[in-house]
Amino acid sequence: MEQKIKQNVSVGANIRRIRKQRGIGQTELVRQVNLLGEPMTREALVKIERGVQHIKASQLRAIKEALDTTYDELLE
Repeated sequence: MEQKIKQNVSVGANIRRIRKQRGIGQTELVRQVNLLGEPMTREALVKIERGVQHIKASQLRAIKEALDTTYDELLE
């Protein structure tokens, strides 16, 4: 069973902020994450960005790669 990362709202808010800074829409980010081999739906991304759903470690890794950012920036 994969570990889920308990998050406060800042992880999701950081994902949203970085995604918008890069000019990437939610649908495009989900497409890139899926291409990296991590299944994700747009609905799941919305919940993660709102802080409603915990993010899996593999999802965080794929989002980090898709956004070309660091764990530090995502988790600060």
